[in-house]
Amino acid sequence: MSDRLRPSSDSTVVSEAVTLLERVRATPPLTHCITNAVVTGFTANVLLATGAAPAMVDIVGESGMFAGIASGMLVNLGTPTPEQRAASREAAEGASTAGTPWVLDPVAIGALPVRTALAQELVALRPTAVRGNASEILALAGLSGGGRGVDATDSTDDAAEAAAALADRYGSVVAVSGPVDLLTDGERVIRIANGDPQLTLVTGGGCALGAVMAAFLGAARATGISALGAVAAATLVYTIAAERAAAASGGPGSFAVALLDALAGLQPEHLVAAARIEESSR
Repeated sequence: MSDRLRPSSDSTVVSEAVTLLERVRATPPLTHCITNAVVTGFTANVLLATGAAPAMVDIVGESGMFAGIASGMLVNLGTPTPEQRAASREAAEGASTAGTPWVLDPVAIGALPVRTALAQELVALRPTAVRGNASEILALAGLSGGGRGVDATDSTDDAAEAAAALADRYGSVVAVSGPVDLLTDGERVIRIANGDPQLTLVTGGGCALGAVMAAFLGAARATGISALGAVAAATLVYTIAAERAAAASGGPGSFAVALLDALAGLQPEHLVAAARIEESSR
């Protein structure tokens, strides 16, 4: 970990994270999730623990309508059945029409052709944010063949230029997950060094973060906090909760439960004390 990513108590990211966490809890954002079958329950529980209101609406004929009702939306391509693919297209178009902020998580794209083509189609609809590991971001930018399924074979720094290019091309915030998360809107770059390796040992550990980002984007509406600020705030809240969960657990099973408890119990002072952030211009 870089010495520059030191604890920070006066960062804009920290103050915005405090504001948005309090707002999520006070006025739970209705968070529409089209996500993969492996993680649906865990994702819903993470949203509830954070303070948001989850809704898993992935039926054609309903997903587009619901995208206009929701505060924020996630489209995760982990198990893209034919029904989900059609529902994802409908929902993305509905969100774009209604102005609902939404997150695209292009899970395991690159080597797998069906989801790769779908991800390219959806990113052209200009999601508010794109979240993925380094290999997925490189593949979405057309610069690699992807990683090993859901596992990255590239580092976040390897994907920095690809993330910036995607942000410039589609007007999206791009969040590259890894030991140090890298987030950019094409102009600003934020690195967050919080988190714990046990997140990679729990099914849905990364996917649920995309849902939290969608919730925070929904909560940020009309606050003046930018999309980059909302995505960074979600990342900070989630990764600091993961650190606290790891300290209270004995392995992946108890960690998954402890993560829910840590999210529910997270306080502003925890964010201020634990944040490890670097902010820069591109």
